[in-house]
Amino acid sequence: QVQLVESGGGLVQAGGSLRLSCAASGRTDRSYIMGWFRQAPGKEREFVTAITRSGGTTKYEDSVKGRFTISRDSAKNTVYLQMNSLKPEDTAVYYCAARYTTVLYFTEKMYNYWGQGTQVTVSS
Repeated sequence: QVQLVESGGGLVQAGGSLRLSCAASGRTDRSYIMGWFRQAPGKEREFVTAITRSGGTTKYEDSVKGRFTISRDSAKNTVYLQMNSLKPEDTAVYYCAARYTTVLYFTEKMYNYWGQGTQVTVSS
């Protein structure tokens, strides 16, 4: 199995940027996809973006397209989420997730492994 640890959250003003990191450990030799989800207060957890092991395929939720970029450093077993032009509605706990597969999934139930989450707060 794989263990995930997120970092990089914090408080930022609207229009600002943050970069989240998710470090994987354990059985990282197998192919696995990694995704980011977020959960705002009083709302269900939602898909943000995902990436294949090679980094060749990515998928973004519509509201973050053009603002967020997911990338992956396989040598470091780390995935990054660069968030630019942040909006107050991006405020949420951001979770990193993984699944052993080469197919890119966009739904929460398809991910087996989860990090503890990191808070992102965007002030207006």
